[in-house]
Amino acid sequence: MARQTTDKAPAPPGPGLPLLDRYFRISERGSTLGREVRGGFATFFTMAYILVLNPIILGGAKDKFGEQLSGTQLATATALVAAVMTVAMGIGGNLPLALAAGLGLNAVVAFQIAPQMSWPDAMGLVVLEGLIICALVMTGLREAVMHAIPQPLKQAISVGIGLFIAFIGFIDAGFVSRIPGPTGSTPVQLGADGRLSGWPVLVFCVGVLLTIALMARKAKGALLISIVVSTVLAIVINEIADIRPEAWGLTVPTLPDSVVDTPDFGLLGSFSVFGAFQQVGVVTIVLLIFTLILSDFFDTMGTVVGVSNEAGLLDAEGRVPGLGRVLLIDGAAAALGGAASASSNTSYIESAAGVGEGARTGFASVVTGALFGLALFLTPLATVVPAQAAAPALIAVGFLLMSQVRSIDWERIDIAVPAFLTIALMPFSYSISHGIGAGFISYVVIKTVLGKAREVHWLLWGTAALFVVYFAIDPLERLLT
Repeated sequence: MARQTTDKAPAPPGPGLPLLDRYFRISERGSTLGREVRGGFATFFTMAYILVLNPIILGGAKDKFGEQLSGTQLATATALVAAVMTVAMGIGGNLPLALAAGLGLNAVVAFQIAPQMSWPDAMGLVVLEGLIICALVMTGLREAVMHAIPQPLKQAISVGIGLFIAFIGFIDAGFVSRIPGPTGSTPVQLGADGRLSGWPVLVFCVGVLLTIALMARKAKGALLISIVVSTVLAIVINEIADIRPEAWGLTVPTLPDSVVDTPDFGLLGSFSVFGAFQQVGVVTIVLLIFTLILSDFFDTMGTVVGVSNEAGLLDAEGRVPGLGRVLLIDGAAAALGGAASASSNTSYIESAAGVGEGARTGFASVVTGALFGLALFLTPLATVVPAQAAAPALIAVGFLLMSQVRSIDWERIDIAVPAFLTIALMPFSYSISHGIGAGFISYVVIKTVLGKAREVHWLLWGTAALFVVYFAIDPLERLLT
């Protein structure tokens, strides 16, 4: 069963802060203002990499006409949309969920959509995707799908996300890496060459052990303390040791030459909603939008359920509080991301780092959003934290989410097999949506062969059918074009 906030004794509101406490229901959810602030910082630091990675992904691709987007303008757009929509989620949704440009979604835009049209046309399709998602929310369909999912599958989604986010942490830190070149005996290996080597990996290992020790001691701010200490250690090591900058990955831990940088808003509003229809066929556009919608739809669903479950915010029926508002804000984030040329924005599973730090309300999101707002002008400082310092928090969050596996009934094959596929496919396919799709399809199939088809909600039937189309999108596209 999901952990309930009613199991916790309400904390007294901070002095002079009754309005904040009442609006965000901080003490009612068993939290404190300090926990919310720490949680907001922890979430920001674990996802600040998007300020570097999104410009690299989008800026490294060319559209049909050979045009590239400015990295500086992309960094501004990425920070701006993340700031606005994360604050909106905090105030409107009152959940500790942060939003930013979606990884995977930005790759689809950069390498699948943009080569077929201009950048404004590609971003126009992202705006359309967001508007369609908002329409699905307002009709109640998106919320109904989430409520139709059996509780064991929701728990499996949380567990799968735990493994997925831990895997991301190991990969980002360089503790685990893909074997380059021709396919080897295993797809991944320890370190860069089958063994642990280099100072950056040492920083990660120290960070993991420090995080474990602090959690074992039930230290307040364990994840945030670990991130800060590991960052300081990384900066010192980088100064005194002979380390190639690329060994750190995207973010090199060095003190910046300047603290303030001027944002460039040149990409805002550079989109064309219907321009793509003049570049490619209608069938292709429908398939591209369908791919974006399905990925965004179920990545968000898994993230919202997983983070809310870990925060103990689900009710007795496994429902997320204020789900309609949360999903509408998420859909609006997709549209705004396209309008700003930052790609579709979505809820981030790294928000679980803030939950692990104690965040239980939207005030943590307000803090995270404010930090993204500061990042517009303080980009040099925002990108000081290397992946090796932030990744230990993801490992800890993976552990916390994994603990929910005990609530799944492994004796029932109609529950156990879909749960297993959901859990396994998320890290193995590097996609939340793929895991959810495999779980849904197998659940429907097993219930049917057992003569229990009537137990399956009709929305799950429809969703499973959509996932069949999603997994077969390539042959269908070849057939229809």
